[in-house]
Amino acid sequence: MSGHRPRGGAPKARSGGKAPGKTTPPVAKATAPAKPAVAPKAGRGVNSGHFLSLADLDHDGFTALLDLAVWLKARRRAGIEEDACRGRALALVFEKPSLRTRLSFEQAMVQLGGTVTYIRGEEVGIGTREAVQDVARVLGRYYDGVMARVFRHDTVTGLARWAGKPVINGLSDTEHPCQALADLLTVREHLGRIDGLKVVFVGDGNNVARSLAHACRLAGSRMVLACPKAYAFAAAEAAALGVEVVHDPVAAAKGAHVLYSDVWTSMGQEAEKAQRLRDFAGYQINEALLAHADGQCRIMHCLPAHRDEEITDGAMEHPRSIVFDQAENRLHAQKAVLRMLLGREPAAAMAAARSAR
Repeated sequence: MSGHRPRGGAPKARSGGKAPGKTTPPVAKATAPAKPAVAPKAGRGVNSGHFLSLADLDHDGFTALLDLAVWLKARRRAGIEEDACRGRALALVFEKPSLRTRLSFEQAMVQLGGTVTYIRGEEVGIGTREAVQDVARVLGRYYDGVMARVFRHDTVTGLARWAGKPVINGLSDTEHPCQALADLLTVREHLGRIDGLKVVFVGDGNNVARSLAHACRLAGSRMVLACPKAYAFAAAEAAALGVEVVHDPVAAAKGAHVLYSDVWTSMGQEAEKAQRLRDFAGYQINEALLAHADGQCRIMHCLPAHRDEEITDGAMEHPRSIVFDQAENRLHAQKAVLRMLLGREPAAAMAAARSAR
């Protein structure tokens, strides 16, 4: 679900990298202060040591993560136990509640042989009770990695700068890279490819839409954002992302291979609910809209869904709905991220995944 952004201001966020690659660095000595991590540079693929934004991945790095997720999923279904993260511990910091993010990361780490600690945001008070650089350096002394689901994107980048350990963006008001990685994994499973597709996001130009746009660009597909004018990406951002913005959902849906939706009113936007219900009327994924799409079009939603608002019950339960495959694939996609960032011998795992493709 998305996060708050004042209407008509900067692009909205859903309230959700450098691409992963390094193995976990050794724990700092007690007598030596932890040093801030080097800021990631865009386009370096899976070797940055953090997973903060899909904008930081290149095509090969993105594809490699998908390959690894497919490989790990197949091994799990074959009954093969993983232990690449045995002895490793992950801190889960949640400023926002979650079902899928918490449970998928907990299970992903457990299935890789590691352990997790769930930490509520109010217990920490990042930026209020304690400065982000202080929290980051404490977490870096105790844990091998940090996953943070937060409001402000600069919180997760601050953690990455100061923790000295891998940091994963589990959602911020700017991006949701874990969701988009799972989304393209699901598309690949159902449509057999991720390139040359028309992906239509019907709804708010928020963090989910933004990360999905990055994923489509990396995959070689085209994303169309269908939304009211007040909820679109700024023109410069849309151009940079390669996103076509339209305000007619029927026109947007023509020939679509994917129709994707998110809630109209997200956490932090409750005061705007009545206005948003009026503004988004007509921007619903339903059977009538699906009739304008490609004959094999799939229906997607990142959940939680407000049935019969942004998506009808019939669309959620449609034979071409892959919503719950998306939800499952959060687990497998995040296992790939954790395997690369915290697991032993990540290069060997990547090579095995490539050879199994």
